[in-house]
Amino acid sequence: MKKLVLLFSYIILLSSCQNNAQKSAVASTIETETPMEKQNIYQFKVKDLAGNDFDFATLKGKKILVVNTASQCGLTPQYKDLEAIYEKYKAKNFVIVGFPANNFASQEPGTDKEIGTFCQQNYGVTFPMMSKVSVKGNDMCAVYKFLTQKSKNGLQDSDVEWNFQKYLINENGELYKVIAPRVLPTDASIVDWISK
Repeated sequence: MKKLVLLFSYIILLSSCQNNAQKSAVASTIETETPMEKQNIYQFKVKDLAGNDFDFATLKGKKILVVNTASQCGLTPQYKDLEAIYEKYKAKNFVIVGFPANNFASQEPGTDKEIGTFCQQNYGVTFPMMSKVSVKGNDMCAVYKFLTQKSKNGLQDSDVEWNFQKYLINENGELYKVIAPRVLPTDASIVDWISK
């Protein structure tokens, strides 16, 4: 009888250990399958055209349109529309952040100083313009890695197709929508989003 009780106790103990191991394995699986926490744009600090620090955290609570720009592109006149919507909505918690880039047909060959002069003289640009970066390839800057990789932005993977591709960022610093280069900044898909 004693042996039977010991055997029964041993079986219960063994069963309990197996259950704990299974629970632990299930918990471990759940942990590894949990998606990464969605990042936001506020983690980034970059340099502007004048070489000053620009901290995206200063834009908390604003809608942000991020755009890669170029001075010698057929789409360069979009600077005019970008400036127009910036002027119209900047008092309503909206900002545009431009990133000059030379990734497409070498259409932004200038220095930061030359780009700044060009934007001011030709289009009267007053929205923040950052130092020239790469928006694709192995040397892609960190901001564009966030914008183009779902694992970082939580919304979608995208490729920067050409100059003047637009990324809409909501008031929480999260990617909201990607807009193709040829879509004008004054298009309803952008203006309706800004004004709602």
